Amino acid sequence: MSGLDVQLLDAHARHDQPALVTLYALAAETAHDTDAACFYLTHAYIFALELGHPDTAALHAQLAAHGRV
Repeated sequence: MSGLDVQLLDAHARHDQPALVTLYALAAETAHDTDAACFYLTHAYIFALELGHPDTAALHAQLAAHGRV
């Protein structure tokens, strides 16, 4: 299991939604293909929406650029 996976699991266990936005966005940046990246971006976007996070619009734009919204 990668360090990022461990961090994601820990953030989920702590219900740390701001960290989840950041970590899922990072996972998207390091994903090996577009489908995986969009999977992670979708998770980041959902948590961002729930929080009114400042990155919400940017995450939406990234998903839209891949035709995923």
